[in-house]
Amino acid sequence: MNILESIVLGIVQGLTEFLPVSSSGHLVLLQKIFKVEEPSLFFDTLLHLGTLTAVFVVLWKDIWEILKKPIQKLTLFLIIATVPAVIAALLFDDSIESIFLSGNFLGWCFLITSVLLVTAELLSRHAAKNNINLKKAESMTWLHALFIGIMQALAIPPGISRSGATISGALFCKLDRDFAARFSFLMSIPAILGAVVLQSKDLISGSAAESETAINVWAVIAGTLAAAVVGFFAVKFMLKIIKEKSLFGFAIYTGALGILVLTDQFVTRFVF
Repeated sequence: MNILESIVLGIVQGLTEFLPVSSSGHLVLLQKIFKVEEPSLFFDTLLHLGTLTAVFVVLWKDIWEILKKPIQKLTLFLIIATVPAVIAALLFDDSIESIFLSGNFLGWCFLITSVLLVTAELLSRHAAKNNINLKKAESMTWLHALFIGIMQALAIPPGISRSGATISGALFCKLDRDFAARFSFLMSIPAILGAVVLQSKDLISGSAAESETAINVWAVIAGTLAAAVVGFFAVKFMLKIIKEKSLFGFAIYTGALGILVLTDQFVTRFVF
């Protein structure tokens, strides 16, 4: 992988990590197009570290409030919401890596994202039309957090958007749109850190370490920086979109992308 390819992947990661279109799905797709041979999970995790920086910068006030008073409901809810993904990652670690490397289910997963977004937007509009009071942070329960966490666990395969699944899950629970987005982005912190821990376990082993020696260090650094800078603007943009606009545009995009990927997998075979 050269520096230019790495920067392109970093930009895509930064744009798509917080937009409900699946950053991992886009990275798998672009790696197929570029014929990149490095382990997808390793490079994907490094790019996620770049976007993690963007979360800390944009949501520093929310994070600071948690750090000042760690014993509070929001902290508990974030822990509860993280547990399902942790269990899924520990149980299906090898299967997850093979899915990342193959991309066999990529098209179907993009379509799942589209369905989730459409359903969530319709339910949100129904609630607004019928003047249903949406729940804010103080009205959230541990069951809401658990449900959103299960949605995050289901979004582990590339193509199913983590932010799309968690925001949709929050809207299914009739949570306020702005809080739904902020809770989803706060959930990304333990999710990304957890991915780093799992990947580090593989890097410690001799076989994994040998497989990573061919990686261009400067390319990785360039990609990570690109992901951080672009991710910063993507977070701010998405907070505004969720609060004021519709999810239908993202649903149309992921639906169309899913159809294109499936068409290539079963018919044209240009990439897969």
